[in-house]
Amino acid sequence: MMAFLVLQDVIVFPGAVYVLWIITLVIAVLVILPLTVLLLQRTLNAARSIERYFAEMRDAGVGIANNTSNIKALDDTITAATQLLSTASSIKEHTGTIGAALTERVAASESERR
Repeated sequence: MMAFLVLQDVIVFPGAVYVLWIITLVIAVLVILPLTVLLLQRTLNAARSIERYFAEMRDAGVGIANNTSNIKALDDTITAATQLLSTASSIKEHTGTIGAALTERVAASESERR
């Protein structure tokens, strides 16, 4: 019991300590806490903006991938068109030959009729 009385006499806080403690709490509540909330809100808004930008970038990337996936089909079409052009020129040459042969036959038929 004697030790308790000694401690009780030793721990005496002056009124200035309480005043400083209250001022510190008021500053913390009125200045630091709103500032912290403001900074957290700005951080959250920045994170949401970054998320939106990433979503736009993803959509653009998917669009590019979809548009470039048809390049192989276009290359195949160009290859087929090249082959068709060579075949068409061959047909054109043969058409000229056939036309000449038919013209000769018609001329021969007309000369026989006369």
